[in-house]
Amino acid sequence: MSKKDQIEKIADTAGITKAVAERAYTALVASISYDLMNTGKAELQGIGSFNATQRAARTGRNPRTGDKIEIAASIKVSFKAGKALKDAVN
Repeated sequence: MSKKDQIEKIADTAGITKAVAERAYTALVASISYDLMNTGKAELQGIGSFNATQRAARTGRNPRTGDKIEIAASIKVSFKAGKALKDAVN
């Protein structure tokens, strides 16, 4: 589902304008990003939690040529679904 589709769904479900829904969507994404940058985790009650973990630099291999390449250190963001979300889907 695209951002546009999400915003339309939020607006329809909540009975608000698309402009207000877009501001709410943007604020939610900004809040999650801020928490991940500052604490390494963000939790949405009933939905799940996001965790940011540091990945160390490592040596990889180019699958086409077989040459060794250096892969830079990076931050990995993972999501773990909460019980309420799992129950709603199942």
